[in-house]
Amino acid sequence: MTLRVVVADDQDLVRGGLCMILGSQPDIAVVGEASDGRQAVHTTMTEMPDVVLMDVRMPVMDGIAATREICAATPARVLVLTTFDLDEYVYDALQAGASGFLLKDMHRTALVSAVRTVAAGTSLLAPAVTRRLIADVLRQRSAPAAPDRRLDALTPRERDILREVARGQSNAEIAAALFVTEHTVKTHVSNLLAKLGLRDRVQAVVLAYESGLVRPAG
Repeated sequence: MTLRVVVADDQDLVRGGLCMILGSQPDIAVVGEASDGRQAVHTTMTEMPDVVLMDVRMPVMDGIAATREICAATPARVLVLTTFDLDEYVYDALQAGASGFLLKDMHRTALVSAVRTVAAGTSLLAPAVTRRLIADVLRQRSAPAAPDRRLDALTPRERDILREVARGQSNAEIAAALFVTEHTVKTHVSNLLAKLGLRDRVQAVVLAYESGLVRPAG
């Protein structure tokens, strides 16, 4: 199976380099390029790729707004490209639906691996990394948590598991803490993601902090 990718970056050299690296892989095809956010949305809607590499800072429409439109209208998974690993814009992109982020100075093997990982339906970011990013940004913003009525649909056990996911615990660690099997944890995670209308664990971590279910330490 060939993975279809769209690359969106307003810097020609960066975009060209990303396309060259990905296009050299036998299982990856770059089906479109975009130099601004609006073009990224249009190209994604037309080509329906598996993955979109999205620069955050672009003209016409920024990468955050483009990510929000793409994630709302297509099954494509978005990987955000950034210069800083704790960039407030990255948090906004994750909140908009992105499945992870990549640093622009990454090694080519990391880029290829990331595209394959996200295309397979797995979040690129470890929950612990996402937790650190979200906690740092929320502390900077000092914004009060906003209750989310979607949480009302969760059972008490699903809420417990969501808290553990948001704290960066793996399925095995959650299973040990709650004295259940790892298979049971996986089932609960799948169920709570479906009830909350979320794509992956990264989005679950975002929601847990945004809603106040889990609060940043410190």
